[in-house]
Amino acid sequence: MSRLSVTSPFDNRILGEVPAHTVEDTRQAFERARQTQKQWAKTSARERREIMLRFHDLVLDRQYEILDTIQDESGKNRASAFDEVMDVAVTARHYAFAAARLLRTDRAKGALPVLTHTQVQHVPKGVVGIISPWNYPLSLAVSDAIPAILAGNTVVLKPDEKTPLSALLAARLLTEAGLPDFVFQVLTGTGSVVGQAIVEECDFLMFTGSTKTGRQLAKQAGERLISFSAELGGKNPLIIAADADLDKAVRGAVNACFSNSGQLCISIERIYVHRELADEFTARFKAATRSLKLGAGHEWTVEMGSLISPEHLARVQSLIDDAVAKGAKILTGGHSLPELGPCFFAPTILIDVPGNAELFYEETFGPVVAIQAVDSMTEAVQQANNSDYGLNASIWAKPSTGRKIAAQLEFGTVNINEGFAAAWGSLDAPMGGWKASGVGRRHADEGLLKYTESRTVAVQRMLPISGPHTLSREVYAKTLSTALKLGKRVLR
Repeated sequence: MSRLSVTSPFDNRILGEVPAHTVEDTRQAFERARQTQKQWAKTSARERREIMLRFHDLVLDRQYEILDTIQDESGKNRASAFDEVMDVAVTARHYAFAAARLLRTDRAKGALPVLTHTQVQHVPKGVVGIISPWNYPLSLAVSDAIPAILAGNTVVLKPDEKTPLSALLAARLLTEAGLPDFVFQVLTGTGSVVGQAIVEECDFLMFTGSTKTGRQLAKQAGERLISFSAELGGKNPLIIAADADLDKAVRGAVNACFSNSGQLCISIERIYVHRELADEFTARFKAATRSLKLGAGHEWTVEMGSLISPEHLARVQSLIDDAVAKGAKILTGGHSLPELGPCFFAPTILIDVPGNAELFYEETFGPVVAIQAVDSMTEAVQQANNSDYGLNASIWAKPSTGRKIAAQLEFGTVNINEGFAAAWGSLDAPMGGWKASGVGRRHADEGLLKYTESRTVAVQRMLPISGPHTLSREVYAKTLSTALKLGKRVLR
């Protein structure tokens, strides 16, 4: 079997090699997963919960090993890596305790009161296929698998070939926690080979990545008539109202724009600031951005790491160059930092980005943000909604003002006086995108129930729905019509 080298964006150091799995390898993995799933589905909710709670503890206990692995293969700073550790641990705990409640048989209203007893059962889909990206190699690989596993499914995961080591480490920790063999399998390889084979074999497809790829996978899932969920791209806005706390807005905007080096689907790429505050905000935001500490390594004091690859750096640079050529101005940044490493890029602020620049409307997925002054919140809302994307938005204002603005925004999550973490971290609420930013939801009850099929079981007692055979159809129809009218009055 051929191998793939995993290199660190920090310094191009080779971290190791992983198998380049084939189509046949993937098919065999699905065969093992299908055989295992039948037995796993019979495992009690309590036993599944205990396994996932042990995994929760292992993630926290072994976090330094995990942090090193995440950083080395993704290039992010330590605080951003810790976000992944916390996300996986909290997700494991949340669904470990929620699964039994979500999977229990529900009572539903029957067709005829008393006479019809109706229940809804929740049955696992079978084998869930997950294709995860490189920007959050632990969180976006494992946090989607956790509810699928707790729902009684088995999982076949393909992590991005640039960052497979975090997923492989998570698989070892799940085994150590007591998860049976083949319930969670990680297949390393390319998207064109392993990814496509997963799409052809799975019973449910979970994807996180670009909108372009998501559209293609949705077509393939539709052809197979399997369920599909995806978090896709974003061009996320941040709005600063006239009544915002400017100190908090500046600090919050820096975090919202440059966490994970801007390589985050829900990070901010557009800022709309009320004209009354625009000059002061821009000056202070520029100064705070310039003061960020960049670097490689595992020190907690580093505030921003590198981009994922030289190829991605070149794409970010090309978007900035195109915007500048069309009239945009750079306030700070706009260039690589080779003295720090091969993939470092200076956090960048632009103004006057024209509407015909690709950076104006397409996701940059890097440490780049454009600022625009607006005369009113009505204008800010119009500009924010003027996008094909609708993933995440941020508002900085008094809570009452923020809620009024939020009610007008076409985004799946809206954070008031936070960049993205408040909505993402609220696991009891759904998270996902509107418009071209995705389909389906992760988190909340849907984050687990989407991995199940509902089965309605109705028991008819005493009399059939069609009425007693001794009664004429005409008389039964009149009797039933009268009963329905009386029932409406009772319900009022």
